[in-house]
Amino acid sequence: MRKHVILFMALLVPAVGFTASESVDLEEVYVNLRDKASLQRGATLFSNYCLSCHSAAYSRYNRVGRDLGISDENIKKNLMFAGDKIGDLMVSTMPAKDAQKWFGVTPPDLSLIARSRDPDWLYTYMKSFYIDNKSPSGWNNTVFENVAMPNVLFELQGNQRAIYETHGDEKVFSHFEIDEGTGQQTPEEFDLTITDLVNFLVYLGEPAVLVRYKIGVFVLLFLFILLIPCYLMKKEYWRDVH
Repeated sequence: MRKHVILFMALLVPAVGFTASESVDLEEVYVNLRDKASLQRGATLFSNYCLSCHSAAYSRYNRVGRDLGISDENIKKNLMFAGDKIGDLMVSTMPAKDAQKWFGVTPPDLSLIARSRDPDWLYTYMKSFYIDNKSPSGWNNTVFENVAMPNVLFELQGNQRAIYETHGDEKVFSHFEIDEGTGQQTPEEFDLTITDLVNFLVYLGEPAVLVRYKIGVFVLLFLFILLIPCYLMKKEYWRDVH
């Protein structure tokens, strides 16, 4: 079922908005663009949680399906909620004028977010939402302080709380705690969910990398075969020289 929620609202804003994360220790994420299953899961997450508000207007549904091994039928059934034709661009269902009116800014396109921000940043950011009753949305983020977007994946992650320790007059973030029984996934499962999503965002930033993987194999094979006549030619040439 399509979840009409706001994902990544303020994830890609003017660069000045990212200065709050400079002092945060980022968690490392393992990106593997050869893992088609992960990319397929990430595409499903992106379509269900992101395309309500954000676009990936540099990509088309049929190109994503072809690259990730998803049939047109499954694309239409499970991923294509914001388009009519399989060749449509992946654009948001939210009209730009309405978004400007509701949020004060049009939600940015996420096609290149993984290239403008490090994948480790995206991974840590998506895991770092916590309940903040003082925030208008009810949520805050340790990576992006006072972020405007809520934690739209809280049903999967659970109600996460940030625990701070007092050092003198300063409060320092210590760790997160999740209210027991509030999440549909275990912390380990949620880590894998965010990994799949980040993996797909990295793919969106440069879909051609999957094509290069395939071409690279044939190039190496060609060079290996070419080595044989080159070696024989070298032997023939140096035989006459000596």
